[in-house]
Amino acid sequence: MTIRVIHLTASTRKRNVPGFGPVQERLDPQVIVIREYEEHGDKAAVEAFESRCDFRKARKPSLITNLMGDPLCRVRHFPIHVMLVAEHVEKKEIVGGIRGCIKSVSKGEHDQHRVYIKLAYVLGLRVSPPYRQLGIGTKLVQCLEEWCKKNGADYAYMATDSFNEASLNLFTLKCDYVKFRSLTILVQPVHAHNKPLISGVVIKQVDPQLAGSIYCKTLGDSEFFPEDIDVILHNKLSLGTFMAIPKSYLDHWDPNMTILPPSFAILSIWNTKEVFRFQVKGVSPLTYAECAGSRVLDTLMPCLRLPSVPNFFKQFGVYFLYGLHMRGYGASRLMKSLCAHAHNMARNDVLCRAVVAEVGQMDPVREVMPHWRKFSWAEDVWCIKKLGSAKHDINPGPHGWVKSTSSSSSSVIFVDPRDF
Repeated sequence: MTIRVIHLTASTRKRNVPGFGPVQERLDPQVIVIREYEEHGDKAAVEAFESRCDFRKARKPSLITNLMGDPLCRVRHFPIHVMLVAEHVEKKEIVGGIRGCIKSVSKGEHDQHRVYIKLAYVLGLRVSPPYRQLGIGTKLVQCLEEWCKKNGADYAYMATDSFNEASLNLFTLKCDYVKFRSLTILVQPVHAHNKPLISGVVIKQVDPQLAGSIYCKTLGDSEFFPEDIDVILHNKLSLGTFMAIPKSYLDHWDPNMTILPPSFAILSIWNTKEVFRFQVKGVSPLTYAECAGSRVLDTLMPCLRLPSVPNFFKQFGVYFLYGLHMRGYGASRLMKSLCAHAHNMARNDVLCRAVVAEVGQMDPVREVMPHWRKFSWAEDVWCIKKLGSAKHDINPGPHGWVKSTSSSSSSVIFVDPRDF
C-alpha cells in the first residue's frame, strides 16, 4: 500500500495545568506515517500501543480485550483483510491503528435472484492518548477506505456503542458515514449450575453443509447475510449448529431437511475465546467480594439455581450465538431450550463465562433471549457509507442502500460471528 505521510508541524492541543486550567500547548514538529502492519516487525510495537490505550481504561471499571499476541485476530478469518498503523517517524513508535476486512453480503432485498454486494467492515480504530485530536484517526479511516475501494468494496460500515460519542462524531461528522441500523447485544453470564431444558423439546445437531442450506432458505433474504455462510459453518471456531423441535415431531424427522419442520428454532455457536479474551478491571473490592460470594453459594447449592456472577476479573472467553431463527407454534419455547443448551455447553468450558448474541431491534428473537440487562448493550449503532458507484443498487438516489430506513429493512439482520 502507498505510504501516507502526515505532517503535524503546527499542531496544538489543550492540556490541563494545575491552578491554571486548560491551556493551549504547541507540539514539536512531528511526522506520522500510515502504512500496512507488518506481522514480523510490528507485533511487539502494536502490543505496547494497545497496552497504553488500555492502561487509561483500567483506572475505572472497564472491559479490556486481550488479542493473545495476534493483532490481526479479529479480521484474520476473512479472506480479504488488512491492518494499518500510524507510526511516529522520529520515535519509531506506533501511535494509532485500524483494521478492515471485506465480505460479500445480501442487502436484504426480496428479489427472484439474491444479489450480493461487497461490504467492508471497519473496526479497531485506536489512537494513543497523547496523539488524539490531531487528525490521525480521520487519516487512518481515509487510508483504510482507499484500500477498501481498491479491493472492490461498494460500501463500508462500522459499529459502536451508542454512548461512544467520540467514535460516532468522527465517523458521521468527519468521515461522512450515516447511522444505519441499531442492534442489541444480549449477554447471559454462565452460572455454576446447569440450566434445565424445557420438557417436550428435542435438540438435534445439524451437519454444517445441511445447516448452510437451511440458513439460505430461512435467512438468505435478511440484511448482511454472508455469501460464504458455508465457510463460516465449517470454520474450526464454529462449535456446531443446533435445531430444537417439538418431541411430538420426532417420528417425522427428516434428516435431509427436504421439508423444514412446521415448528423449529435454530442457532449456531462460535467460540471466540480461541481468538481473543476479555477481562474486567477497575472494580471496587466490595463488588469483587459480592460477585465471588454469589459463585460460592451457587457452587455449594446448585439445586437453588442462584444467578451467580462468573469470575469476569480474570481473562475469559465467550460463546457467540449467530444464525438465530425460529418459526411456528411454540417457537419461543424452542429457542429458550436452545439458549439453555448453549449455556450448558459453555458451563463445561472452563474459560467460557458468558453467552452473547446480537440481534436486530425488530427481530422477534430479541424478546426470547435470556440475558442480564446490566451486562447488555441496548443499542449498538451501525453506521454505513457508500464508497463508490455500487453495482446492483436497486434503491434510487445517489446513496442507495445508505438512505434506506430501518422500517424498509428486513426485521432480521444476520450478524457475522467473525465481526464480533
